[in-house]
Parts: sequence; structure tokens; C-alpha cells
Amino acid sequence: MKKIILSICSIFLITASSFAHYLWIETNSNGIKNKEQEIKVYFGEYTYGVIENVNGEAFLKVNNFTLWVVDPLGNKTQLKAKAEDTFYKATFTPKSNGTYTILLNNNQIDVIDYTQYDFGIFKTHYHSVAKVQVGKTKNETYNLNENGISVKDVSTSTDEVKLQVLYKNEVLTKNEVKIYVQDLWSKTLESDDNGIITFKLPFKTKYILETTKKEEIPGNYNGENYEFIWHCVTYTIPTK
Repeated sequence: MKKIILSICSIFLITASSFAHYLWIETNSNGIKNKEQEIKVYFGEYTYGVIENVNGEAFLKVNNFTLWVVDPLGNKTQLKAKAEDTFYKATFTPKSNGTYTILLNNNQIDVIDYTQYDFGIFKTHYHSVAKVQVGKTKNETYNLNENGISVKDVSTSTDEVKLQVLYKNEVLTKNEVKIYVQDLWSKTLESDDNGIITFKLPFKTKYILETTKKEEIPGNYNGENYEFIWHCVTYTIPTK
């Protein structure tokens, strides 16, 4: 009987953990003009050290993403990502100085029924953002997720990160934002009346920010009805 209970608990933890997963982008935050820049896309839970294999069941359910780079003038170019073992890899070559925005979007994920976990039946919309700085000329990152949640890097100082949370191109206030590093360390913030959060970087490590939003409107996707859409965005600040 004890073994059966343990098995049930294990199944629950695996399923719940799968739901808590997110997509994120990793790239060097500093680029060089006319030099190829590498971008990697991961799926898992960074703070727990969980990185899914691209051929595993979990990643296969969310691999229908699009990846873009937006140059300092706002020109948007789609990137082709190639599957490796634990990530998808893409490259681009910056042609001018300024801040480049890397954007991932996946609004094509099958409906999930989590009524047994008191979460409901929902559709997932993943988004992810990263930036690459080339030269000294800086600009804000671009927000091009008009159908979901996103963040813009509006930092004006190298000593403090300043981000703005947006939902469908509108400022999203009083929204919980999680900041993760390795070994289960996390910090919770809340966006202010302008959708802004600010924080320091006390550790020389990689930070992944995550914030979510439930869109309480039912619908149908691929023949399956859902009660709401669960929007999730991540923003990565790489190791210094």
C-alpha cells in the first residue's frame, strides 16, 4: 500500500512539475558587430536544475515556437532553430551597434486538463525575451507580443535592472514577478502602477525572471474547449 501511495505522489509531482516548466532563451548579453551570435532555447525549470531533452515528451509538446531577432531600428527577422540534445540553437550576425531584442513565442500548445489539481482546463501561451548589447549605444528592448504577456528592459543604469511588464500592449500593474537563480533561490516582486519592477543583481550568476497572467476567457483550440489561457513570459539575464 505504501508503494502505491508513493507511486501516486510521484506521478503527481512529475505532472505538477511539468506544468511549472517554462521556455527560456540564453545568449551572451554582449555581442560584436559583424560577428555571429549564438542563441539557445531551453525548456525546464532553471532553479531546480531541470533541463528537458528536445526529443523528450515534455519538450516535444512545446517545440512549435517561433524565434525572432529585432534590431535597434525595430526590423524583425525570423531565426531558424536547430535541435541539439537539450536545447534548440540559432544564430544571427548583428550589422550595427545598439540593443537587439531576441523574442520567442509559442501560442500553439494543446489544451491541458488540470481539473484534478484544482487548476482547470486551459491553453498555454509561452513567450520569452532576451537582449544583446552591441557597442555602447543603448535602446529599450522591443515588445511585439500583442496577444499575451511580455517584458521590456527599460534599464537606464548598469547597477540596477528596470523592467516593464506588459499585457496585450498595456501596462500590467500589481502583477507578481518571480526572479530565479540556481539552487532554489528566488525572489518575488510586484509590478507598480506603471508596470515597473527594479532589482539589483547581488550574485554573479544567471537570473531568469518569470511572470504569468490568466486570461479568464473560454475558447476552443484544435477542437478542445478551454476555460482560460495561461500566459507566461521569461526574461534571462546571463552570467556576468
